[in-house]
Amino acid sequence: MQNQLFVHVYDDIINGKTIDKETALLLSRTPDLGALCDLANNVRSFFMGDRFHLCSIINGRSGNCSEDCRFCAQSAHHHTGIETYTLIEEEKAVEQALDNDRYGVHRLSLVTSGRRMKETQLEEIRPLYAAIANTTSLALCASMGLLDEEGLRKLKTMGVSRYHCNLETSASYFPKVCTTHSHNQKMQTLQLAQKIGLSVCSGGIIGMGESILDRIELAFELRDLRVKSIPINILSPIEGTPLADRPVLPLQQVLITVALFRLINPDAVIRMAGGRQQLGRDQYRCFTAGANGAIVGNYLTTVGSGIKEDLAALVELGFTFTADNG
Repeated sequence: MQNQLFVHVYDDIINGKTIDKETALLLSRTPDLGALCDLANNVRSFFMGDRFHLCSIINGRSGNCSEDCRFCAQSAHHHTGIETYTLIEEEKAVEQALDNDRYGVHRLSLVTSGRRMKETQLEEIRPLYAAIANTTSLALCASMGLLDEEGLRKLKTMGVSRYHCNLETSASYFPKVCTTHSHNQKMQTLQLAQKIGLSVCSGGIIGMGESILDRIELAFELRDLRVKSIPINILSPIEGTPLADRPVLPLQQVLITVALFRLINPDAVIRMAGGRQQLGRDQYRCFTAGANGAIVGNYLTTVGSGIKEDLAALVELGFTFTADNG
């Protein structure tokens, strides 16, 4: 019966049909994790081939954030002892960008803390983007909070082609994660970015206490928004945050989630992002469960896996690195 379900789901997806939430929940309960991962990997191969997409991020502004996101070290509501600054030095940003370019990373995002960047602050970012564009081949992305249309258009004039704003979790679970802004505000930001011609990147964090149904709902929300770049973060419990005592999500739950995100979003780049280093070498099993992208290098306030180690492991898995032009 289980094999018949997998065959039926595969045939439906490759023929353009979408699975529903009930089917996704049924798949999440399968006793055969290997078969579920194989199903997702076959769907990935059908829609995306062996193309793998690399991106990286630079912490453009750190700390002192007004928002109360329970997972985040940068919130002023928490006491985590992280380094704070208003704007990264241009020389340092270019150095990081050049290092990523040398390793064949395709996209680079400047990420800033805070609810949103003000107009004057956005203009201060312009020289950073210009310097990176003039010295590297990297496509430019931005993650700068709940920008309005004017702010997003300003970024577009700087050469930014993609805007990132994580939904973080399902709409129903979001109030348990953050109270200073809403899930709907994040959705509106993504829709504004799409309206002016930017591609969008949005995903979430798993392991914050949400249920598997919450993760499924998030995957469907991203599908409905037509998001084609979906990062999956695994919570890194950070001392000083309200989620500091959360246990690291078990590998099985991570793999089930990755597989379901692929089956619900068959033609998206599913990117493994922050927190995967907690899984050690097992993190690379995510790329046999449907994922075909990664944020490489260090993250905002945590240390990521080494780029050399990532590239070697991904080549061994048979992937080919290619630009993500969407």
